[in-house]
This record gives sequence, C-alpha cells and structure tokens, in this order.
Amino acid sequence: MRRKAADAAAIVGLAALILLCRMASAHLREGFGDREMARRTAAFADAGVKVVVDPGHGGIDSGKTGVNGSKEKEINLKIAIEIKNMLEKEGVSVVMTREGDERLAGTQREDLRERAALMDREKPVLAVSIHQNSYQDEAVSGAQVFYHSGSGQGEAAARMIQDALNELQPDNTKKIRSNDTYYILKNTEVPVVIAECGFLSNPEEAERLSRESWQREIAGAVAEGVMQYIRASDPEQEAG
Repeated sequence: MRRKAADAAAIVGLAALILLCRMASAHLREGFGDREMARRTAAFADAGVKVVVDPGHGGIDSGKTGVNGSKEKEINLKIAIEIKNMLEKEGVSVVMTREGDERLAGTQREDLRERAALMDREKPVLAVSIHQNSYQDEAVSGAQVFYHSGSGQGEAAARMIQDALNELQPDNTKKIRSNDTYYILKNTEVPVVIAECGFLSNPEEAERLSRESWQREIAGAVAEGVMQYIRASDPEQEAG
C-alpha cells in the first residue's frame, strides 16, 4: 500500500516537474520574443525610418459625406492617428500632414500642393494618404489602394497594404490600381500610395467606417502593410 502511494506521489511529482519545465520554456520564448521585438523597434528608430501619414481633406473641405451623414475628413483623421500610433510603437518616425480639423492652404489645389511639398521635404520611405471612396452604385464596397504607374516602390507598397486589407475583408476582391491623375501621386518624388479604406456610399460600410473599432482594424491592416514594405525595402536592417 505504501509502495503504491509512493509511486503515485512520484508520478504526481514528475507531472508537476514537466509542467514547470514547459512553463519555464514558454516564459523564455516569450522573453526572447519581447527582446527581439525591442531590438527591431530600436533598429528602426536608430535608422531614422520615417513615414508620412496624410489624412485627406480637412477644415472646410469635408471630402465625401456618407449615406449615414458621416464626414470623410473625420474618418480619415481617426484612422490616420491610429496608424501613427501603431507605427511609432514599431520604432518608425511618423509625420502627419494634419493632426486636427484643418487644411494646409486656402484652396483645395494649394492644400494638395502643400501636402506634396511636405512629403518631399520630409523624405520618408513611404507616404500614405488616407481617404474614403464613394460611388453611384450603393452595392459597391471594399478598400482599394492606388499608386503612380511610374513608381515601382509605390506599387510594391500598394500591393502589401492591399493584401493586408483584403485579409481583413476576405470578401473584398479589389486589387491595386495605378493612377497618373491624382495630384498627390503625380506631384511627389517619394513613394506615395492612396488608401481608399471603403465606400461611404455603401450603407453597411459607411456604418462600419464610423465605428472606432473598425477604424482601428483598418488602421492595423494599413500599418501592417507599411511595416512589410519597410522590412522588404531594407532586408539588412531586418536581419541586423
């Protein structure tokens, strides 16, 4: 009887030891992951990696108005601020073209000129302009990213951001599109993309885009695509 009790105690002790070893191993892996993330974040910060985030419209220019009455300029800014916060946590320096309800000049064209000039002046690895779309057919929905046809870097960034957005919305079949007429795309020297995060003309999407939780989800997808582009643009930095 005593032997059986001793055997049982030994088994319990062995099980406890195995559990402790597994917990310790998991803790070590977690600690390594945290240190690796900190190392990468510090690497981006030390390298001075910079991104310009441009919330479209602002001030008297509200942009598009959703079928639910939402204003594009407000949604753009909220998403852009979330992107800024996410990128900064990765060690990326972020410059915003606006941080309040304003525009950069008196007229729309002058405003766009100032945004493009700021992007070129800051010399970021990428500039991302945040917008919302609209169409006469209410059924049309889904995020889509645009780039200038003459920019290979812009195309690469657009594809990575689009992939991340489509992963967030598996039913979205939209693909990246080149555009040579948008002012921001054709009048900048640095890589620029325009992320149209959804259609305010679609009732369901307009409602989602008005929710802070969905704005964070969209921002997370855009930030993920931006980080993929940064890492792909400088593999030595990723490895170092």
